[in-house]
Amino acid sequence: MIKVVVAGAAGRMGQESCRAVWRSQDMVLAGAVDTGRDGESLGKVAGIEDVDLKLFGDLETALKELKPDILVDFTNPEVVFDNVKLTLNNNVRPVVGTTGMSTEQIEEIKNLAKDKGLSGLIAPNFAIGALLMIKFATMAAKHFPHVEIIELHHDQKVDAPSGTAIKTAEALAEVRGNLRQGLPTEYEEIEGVRGGDFEGMRVHSVRLPGHVAHQEVIFGGTGQTLTIRHDSISRESFMPGLLMGIRKVIDSNELVYGLENLIFE
Repeated sequence: MIKVVVAGAAGRMGQESCRAVWRSQDMVLAGAVDTGRDGESLGKVAGIEDVDLKLFGDLETALKELKPDILVDFTNPEVVFDNVKLTLNNNVRPVVGTTGMSTEQIEEIKNLAKDKGLSGLIAPNFAIGALLMIKFATMAAKHFPHVEIIELHHDQKVDAPSGTAIKTAEALAEVRGNLRQGLPTEYEEIEGVRGGDFEGMRVHSVRLPGHVAHQEVIFGGTGQTLTIRHDSISRESFMPGLLMGIRKVIDSNELVYGLENLIFE
């Protein structure tokens, strides 16, 4: 049995993760962490009647007392980097769904994992459909180099663009290179209306109540357009990928960025 602890357990993704691990036949939910919720009932917080566990308010205490195989992190961009370093330094493998880390921070974490001889996963998106969207988009970019990305999330998401949008843009840039799109003389009447510029392609972020996680990649060519879109209707959409990632990390020997590197082998 894979022993799992969930950090950020009181959040919506954290609660869903606790339920998914609890229902899994090959994992055990050893505990959960959420700052400021020390001693509260995890069963009540996550809506799992049969769970008789108390939340930890401090990650390091949980890691030292519970000694899990895996730490699932769905916290926030302000603390995730320190959380992952703490996890590795306690010889626990991290599986991270929190976005917002810089390229430099991810590289530092990879190097630390290598030094510790530990595997792990940083995944901007655990939805299998979203990973396929990126894969299909990179195929399309060979024929349609002119592209823009629109990502839509709920209005409680603090980072923009999303980790998935960044991962998509990076993958597209590997195929199309740095290509400046649009009219060279275009200008913005409202600053930022054309979105962010990544290697010449535009990335747009929408934040509204009612959304969960959505993204479309729009390609333009002579007399035609192509749109590849993925929609996560509920947070349950991320759970099969999360559980798959946990299982893959146990059998892996390195820390990777992107679930696709473990499942599209």
